[in-house]
Amino acid sequence: METALQTIKGIGPGRERQFHRLGVRTIPGLLTYFPRAYENRSHIVPLRELKAGETAAVIGTIATVQEKRPRRGLSILEIVLADSTGRCKIVFFNQSYKKNMYKKGLRLYAYGKVDMGYGALQMNTPHVEMLYGDQQPDTGIVPVYPLVEGVSQYIVRQALTNWFAAHRELPDILPPEVSEAHSFMTRYAAFKEMHFPSTPEAYKAARRQLAYEELFVMQAGLLLLRSRQQAVQGVAMKTNGPLITSFLASLPFTLTGDQQRAFHEIATDMEDNLPMQRLLQGDVGSGKTVVGALALLKAVENGYQGALMAPTEILAQQHYESITAMCGTLDVTLALLTGSTKAKEKQAIYEDLAAGTIDIVIGTHALIQEGVHFNKLALTIIDEQHRFGVEQRARLQQKGMNPHVLVMTATPIPRTMTLSIYGDLEVSAIKEMPPGRKPVQTFAVNSSYKERMRNFFAKEMEAGHQVYVVCPLVEESEKLDLQAAEALYMELAAYYHGRFAVGMVHGRMSAAEKEEVMEAFHRRDIQLLVSTTVIEVGVNVPNATIMCVEGAERFGLSQLHQLRGRVGRGDAQAYCILVSDSRNEESKKRLHLMETIQDGFVLAEQDLLLRGAGQLFGLIQHGLPDLKVADIVRDIDMLAEARRDAKAFIAKQGFAYCAEKMKPELEQRFGDDFIRILYS
Repeated sequence: METALQTIKGIGPGRERQFHRLGVRTIPGLLTYFPRAYENRSHIVPLRELKAGETAAVIGTIATVQEKRPRRGLSILEIVLADSTGRCKIVFFNQSYKKNMYKKGLRLYAYGKVDMGYGALQMNTPHVEMLYGDQQPDTGIVPVYPLVEGVSQYIVRQALTNWFAAHRELPDILPPEVSEAHSFMTRYAAFKEMHFPSTPEAYKAARRQLAYEELFVMQAGLLLLRSRQQAVQGVAMKTNGPLITSFLASLPFTLTGDQQRAFHEIATDMEDNLPMQRLLQGDVGSGKTVVGALALLKAVENGYQGALMAPTEILAQQHYESITAMCGTLDVTLALLTGSTKAKEKQAIYEDLAAGTIDIVIGTHALIQEGVHFNKLALTIIDEQHRFGVEQRARLQQKGMNPHVLVMTATPIPRTMTLSIYGDLEVSAIKEMPPGRKPVQTFAVNSSYKERMRNFFAKEMEAGHQVYVVCPLVEESEKLDLQAAEALYMELAAYYHGRFAVGMVHGRMSAAEKEEVMEAFHRRDIQLLVSTTVIEVGVNVPNATIMCVEGAERFGLSQLHQLRGRVGRGDAQAYCILVSDSRNEESKKRLHLMETIQDGFVLAEQDLLLRGAGQLFGLIQHGLPDLKVADIVRDIDMLAEARRDAKAFIAKQGFAYCAEKMKPELEQRFGDDFIRILYS
């Protein structure tokens, strides 16, 4: 298929530049530039049935044409339209050149929104057509596209009309047996019905087909990736031995049922010669780290090395400290490797990793630098994988000989969503909380509680505890948000002056500056921390008992739950205070859910229902294709169906055939990084 836009009739260099402004650069890009809505212009109503606020189509005879000029630079053209049932005014602004086009007695078709103006119904700047003789309007279901200034609906509709007029087919993507099983129309017909529906029913069938196609391609890509990763020989470990037994015996607590089950699934995978590809998801504070430590020790016990990569230095430091403490007197050598590691120490770690004298290394992106070489790397753990790109995960894996891979996340993902987000991984979930962990008491309040909150903060800090105060930060108003946060910091610092130390972290500070403040908070040198950035997932300050979120309506449920998870990590009762003056009903509902629900998985389901899937894709995984038609929430059953079909297709035809057949589509939808990993 020709892909250049200028091969379409009517598109020259200037028109092509207009399409570039819409983000459309190729014909496939134009074909997948789907309408945001449709106008059904075929249902014509009598004028007396018009209602203010509704959009309608009417036909009438022009009764009067009048131009008004209420002030300089403004002209108003008013046309009164009449039929046997009533009258309606058609209004055009600054279009006086049309005055001579509309003559009394001519028939006119108009489609637009009806408003009330000066006691009478009127349409402002509707779509109109002159009707001569017995002519009927060119009505039907008309697509409405998302636009930018300077590009009209006509330009997009005309380009697509001309492309469909010049072509009669599109290459198929789905296997013929799949299309037949679902009674799909041709792919050309499906695209045409999406842009120019002949009937509402035809549109629904086309939408279902193209949504299914998107999900099939996505699932085929993820399943092929898993097949590729597991097509090689991995390291088969022995069953759990004395090191694991000693570690479990030394723990001051017993693993929960979910932790035991998760480790059993991981251990079983590691004992297979196919490399493990598993996601360990657990709610905030559910104890994923100890399960990760067990997996690392299993590798060490079998004579191999393990690596854990975290997205920030502070998280890597915390993992290093907690796993070192857990390992206690065990004969295991651990190292910490981050960007801040001094050059001399870094060189020593490089040498020891290559020699195999370091068993477990914990670090940041520093682990995937060129100078890092392992002796026998058999397990890689990636913490909070959504903070890393697809390629970074692959680069750590390439440091070993087809190592087992465990991905950990504290972002609760509804069970059904894991199909799409982490479709290349098996899933283990830890939902049970360690015994004795008290639920965080959550309250939604407005700013009238300001003085009471400050007294409450002081009471907690006098008892030796610490407080987080988080302010929202969104890109559109970053400067204003930062000013508001700095003003709050100054206010609190003055309010508690001489009693408690107040610190601040914000997005414009360097990583080193942030680390310094967070370390001071960790050491309890700072009692109250104001932050404009979401406190890092996994930051562990057991002494913090209050999380206060200002402008809470500007955060999603999952974000609020992550923030709440920063407190309640010690023995003391913890509190989450959500401050919002919003009167928006959806915001109130979201905050009420936070007050009543502690389970992150239940909240994630609710968040999906309230906000849709867009946020989730942005939050969780870089490298997945954007969905143009399918809706993960609405089409979850179709997603499961597409996954089953893709699985059967790959099983029947084999990896090589499917990878070759799907390559052009996977490249277009997933991008270069994915293709490099799958086909390298």
